[in-house]
Amino acid sequence: MSEARDEPELSAAEELALARLALDSGDLTHAADHVAGALLRSPTLPEAHETLARLAAAAGPGALDLFPLGPHAFVGAVVARAHLLAAAGHPADGLDLLAAATAHAPQADWAGVPWVTAPELAARLDPDRVARLLMQICAAVADPVPRAGRGPLRPYLTLARHVTAAHPAHGLLLGAASALARRLGEVALAVTWAARGVRAEPSKLGEVWLGYAYRSAGRLREALAALGRAVEHDPDDLAVYADIAGTLADHGRLDEALDWIDRALDRDPTFDCAVHTAHRLRWQRDGDVAHLVALADFSRDHPDDSHEHGDLAECCRGRPWLGQVTPAGGAMVDALRGLLATGGTAFAAVRLDGWEPPSAMRTVTAAVPGLRVEVADVAGPDPREPRRASTYRLWRYDGATAAPALPAPSAAAADRIRQLAHPAWPHPPAAYDSAVVLATLELGDLLGLLVHPPDAPGTSLGRVLAGQDPSLWVRCVQVWACLGLLHHRTDEPWADSTRRRVLLELVWGVEDWTTEAALFALVTAAWVDPAVRPEVASVVAERLADVAAVSRERPVPIAVSLAHLALAAPALDPATTALARRLIVEAATSARRPGWLGGLRRRLAALFRRH
Repeated sequence: MSEARDEPELSAAEELALARLALDSGDLTHAADHVAGALLRSPTLPEAHETLARLAAAAGPGALDLFPLGPHAFVGAVVARAHLLAAAGHPADGLDLLAAATAHAPQADWAGVPWVTAPELAARLDPDRVARLLMQICAAVADPVPRAGRGPLRPYLTLARHVTAAHPAHGLLLGAASALARRLGEVALAVTWAARGVRAEPSKLGEVWLGYAYRSAGRLREALAALGRAVEHDPDDLAVYADIAGTLADHGRLDEALDWIDRALDRDPTFDCAVHTAHRLRWQRDGDVAHLVALADFSRDHPDDSHEHGDLAECCRGRPWLGQVTPAGGAMVDALRGLLATGGTAFAAVRLDGWEPPSAMRTVTAAVPGLRVEVADVAGPDPREPRRASTYRLWRYDGATAAPALPAPSAAAADRIRQLAHPAWPHPPAAYDSAVVLATLELGDLLGLLVHPPDAPGTSLGRVLAGQDPSLWVRCVQVWACLGLLHHRTDEPWADSTRRRVLLELVWGVEDWTTEAALFALVTAAWVDPAVRPEVASVVAERLADVAAVSRERPVPIAVSLAHLALAAPALDPATTALARRLIVEAATSARRPGWLGGLRRRLAALFRRH
């Protein structure tokens, strides 16, 4: 269906005024078009239905022809045709069209009209057809529907009440009605209807509906019993096994859940629902990223799954580097966040106990113009020097001031990254796919973005980042620029490619946020291309070992973030995994040490000297 027409958008009142003028002049085609437009704007407006009735009377037997159906039918015309069919004695056909409109736009009150909710309609409808209609609506809406979106669907629930009263022993109808009631928050009614349906006509589908209703009601034992009976009806329906496993897992019974998944996989190792559920549950059990990588591989190799799955995104959501940028660490950005949170005044100077990443220093000095930075002598190795020889020098130092060593990117590149950069993504392969829009940027632009991040966009997200944590926006730009590097000259074989060489040099460059961004890009490459996993795992292991060694001499602000990155890397060796976990635990232990928070506050308070 379509919601667009060639005419400019008008209000319902304006559409009706034009419809009446067209009617008065005998131009029924244009009158019908404007009536359809009015119904689109206000589906339950009485004046629109009165004008539709006038139009039908004027058109006579040809009224339906004024609202033709087709592959791209205008939704307002579909709804108008539905009402004409009902008025002509064909309410079931009209309901089918209203349900199609609801599936197209569930937020509109297409069915909120008297004829749909009239009690006497039930006797004129075939219960099988109503059951299919209710299932069509359920398939088009969320489960459950958010409270704010339930109003337009309630006429269908009223219809279900009337038809189930007229056909109290129709199993399919009762089950479908239960499914709709459950989605609309009528859980007790959903249980009643599903239980009646199973008693009237025992079936696998009826038990599934009953199991879902019990589950929504919090009656776990009865839900599992009903789903178990569904398996007895059809042992080959492996989707029910996955439902049982998911239900058990939601209540913390992972071992039992995995037993059910293993039973399903024994029957069909490639059944998509079971595979997705299995990897998700195993990840929940032990946190090993190998399960998520295997799930990503399965999704890539099986693009024609029976339906879309959200297991991988669910597991990665909110996880460091799996689903989002980690916030920057270090005294400079901590102090800046505190300053912005309290609305404090500007500072004149800052004295640091050690070098902060150049990106951090640039971010803070940009937010606090005129700030002078002093750095005490600290133990080596010097974080301003690359850890290995590098062709691409991003930063230069003038005393304690870090400055970009590369020219600014083009305005077009800045605009493109501003539209794309975001602190979260569904999972690494999705981030990789999104970054393809940067494929046409020149290498100089991509590198320039790392040290010349554009201002945050004027969106609500951009305003929040600029006002509360400018460092997060800078990190977003750097992460997406490095993801863009993965798409640079993809015609070059990986081993000898520019993209690989540049990212490796950035990983071993100066101790900076760009180190994290480049390493994340390599980790993402390993997620999407199994062939590069051994090399990337080796790079991650070497870089983390280097960080651990340096940490014994002086603080490394990016250490914990790199540890989280390591845990997101495919095919990492056990020793490096253990090292990453140790670095994270040690940092968390230091943060929890008694007196630590007060000491941090004192250090931050003393960090800046006021004017």
